[in-house]
Amino acid sequence: MQSKKKTNVGITALYCRLSRDDGMEGESNSISTQKKMLKQFAKEHSLGNTRYYVDDGYTGTNFNRPGFQKMIEDIDLGYISTVVVKDLSRLGRRYDTVGYYTDTYFPDRDVRFIAINDNVDSDEGENEIAPFKNIINEWYAKDISKKCRSSYRIRGSSGEPLSFPPYGYIKSPDDPKKWVIDPEAADVVQDIFRMVLEGKGNETIAHVLQERKVITPTYYWIQKGIRKGGKKTNPDPYRWSYTTIEHIITKQEYCGDVINFKTYSKSYKNKKRLDNPPEKWAVFKDVHEPIIDRETFELVQKVIKKNKRRHPKPENGEKSIFADLLCCADCGSKLWHHTNSGNKDIHYFSCSNYVKDTRGTCNSRHYIRADAIEEVVKQELRRLAKYLEYHEDEFAELLAEKTNADMISEQKYLESELNRMKVRSQTVADLFVKIYEDNAIGKLTDEMFMQLSQKYELERMELKDKIFEYKERIAKLHEMEQNKDDFIKAIRKFMDMQILTAPMLRELIDHIDVYEKEGSSKHYTQRIAIYYRFVGYIEIPMESDYENYTADTRQGVKVEYLPTDMFPSQRGKSA
Repeated sequence: MQSKKKTNVGITALYCRLSRDDGMEGESNSISTQKKMLKQFAKEHSLGNTRYYVDDGYTGTNFNRPGFQKMIEDIDLGYISTVVVKDLSRLGRRYDTVGYYTDTYFPDRDVRFIAINDNVDSDEGENEIAPFKNIINEWYAKDISKKCRSSYRIRGSSGEPLSFPPYGYIKSPDDPKKWVIDPEAADVVQDIFRMVLEGKGNETIAHVLQERKVITPTYYWIQKGIRKGGKKTNPDPYRWSYTTIEHIITKQEYCGDVINFKTYSKSYKNKKRLDNPPEKWAVFKDVHEPIIDRETFELVQKVIKKNKRRHPKPENGEKSIFADLLCCADCGSKLWHHTNSGNKDIHYFSCSNYVKDTRGTCNSRHYIRADAIEEVVKQELRRLAKYLEYHEDEFAELLAEKTNADMISEQKYLESELNRMKVRSQTVADLFVKIYEDNAIGKLTDEMFMQLSQKYELERMELKDKIFEYKERIAKLHEMEQNKDDFIKAIRKFMDMQILTAPMLRELIDHIDVYEKEGSSKHYTQRIAIYYRFVGYIEIPMESDYENYTADTRQGVKVEYLPTDMFPSQRGKSA
């Protein structure tokens, strides 16, 4: 192939990909070999400013690969002028998706595409053979998938463990197909089973392990240098969750068993793992040394079945219609629904992040009775409906003032910032081109070029995130404006029904903030802030005959529930 006499301003992306399946083809497809080939080709064809984009260990049937997605981002921002791959199969093994990129995406963005071994160069015009090669590449992926599934089925059916060793085991140094006990982690597993038999619940066990400074399985594997997938969402290495405890105490593998085919995928194009029903599992007993003897494991399963406290019980009544609507006004966490163990007729909510209940960070419980919050919300909705009925024009004006006053000022600010960031993003792109040209003609050293490139790259990513965020916020403002009429319709619907249902609540209310009680030991006040869908928090003028709702929470103790605008400590403040 001969290169066009065309000045390429921008990055030449050298894209390399290798999956485990491709690895069977030998060194010719290795990442290092691909890099050498692409670098040599770029040098011979005067394609400067090269940058590698690499996906090592990623299948060609899935295009959600980090290296590929980073390259696409840079193309969208105008940084890349040329993409070079070893062959079309490196770009991917789905003929429809590869065809989209080569026939539509790259040409629309004026990006030159070159597949060296397939003799494809978009500057040379269309290649009639390329679509057939894409189909062959997909057939290859399908064939490889069949062979891998067959091999997987044979290995799993022979008792070879197909999954990663669970916490407490490691692969044998002598035979990676065998599991051996990891003494340090196994001690923790045995301790967990012992605490279950002592009557401790999952949350209590998690609390005990956290106090003992026992690191979680995820961080244990990191500490030991063991590579294992999964998101590391919790930054605290000692914060055990009750779900982790539940996962450990229900794992039959601790008895020495191997259980294969617990999950499956639908096809080679869809890598999502789905749960297999137990009857399709392949169970092989006493394959490796047990951490927990079978009798203890079975006994723990009986304890679990007997003491499932977190699942709703029929005697506790139906789930509250306010579940997932109530939030802690101090920490923002959801309020959990509970049933009083001594009196099943009493249902209440409390902060899920309360420090004494869940090892959280919120210092107050934010207790509120379910029947109390229901009456408060009913009263507030009746007040809204009454105001709408007798003062419809004023109600519409109030909503307009509420939404417009907040929206106009915020929208102006957001649009101004968005325009400023768009201009700056274009400026950064222009600066990148400028420093590239200065580097090419020798006005800028390679070292200075790399420093400035990194600086502009960081700024570009920050601007991209901010632009996306501001566009989302502006879209929500427009949605709020468009849906004011829907809010009034929902109020009218409540006027007709006069009862609360879960669908009605979710049609009207976005969330409800519950504050901690204030006052004396005999008479408390508690502030409730209702945030409606589309319009947020609104203050309705008080009628002369309005009375706050007061509930007897227990003998001799009353709680008066006040709207936000009547709460003494909040007067003069915006909600």
